[in-house]
Amino acid sequence: MRSKYPPLHLLSIFEAAARHQNFKSASNELCITPSAVSHQIKALEEQLGFSLFQRKSRGVVLNNAGEMYLNFVQQGLE
Repeated sequence: MRSKYPPLHLLSIFEAAARHQNFKSASNELCITPSAVSHQIKALEEQLGFSLFQRKSRGVVLNNAGEMYLNFVQQGLE
């Protein structure tokens, strides 16, 4: 049975990546590799069924759905 809610660790990784707008900076904060951040964000996006970031050649930027989701995640993590 698939869980209705994403695991808490995915939300923490998303929050850090969204706040920094950079997977490498988030990885430094979380003490994991940038590749791990990227893979976990993709896992979260697959579970949610929509993308959270716009991938660019020099990094990532939150899309509209990501910005809205960030507000909910930050309130939940508080």
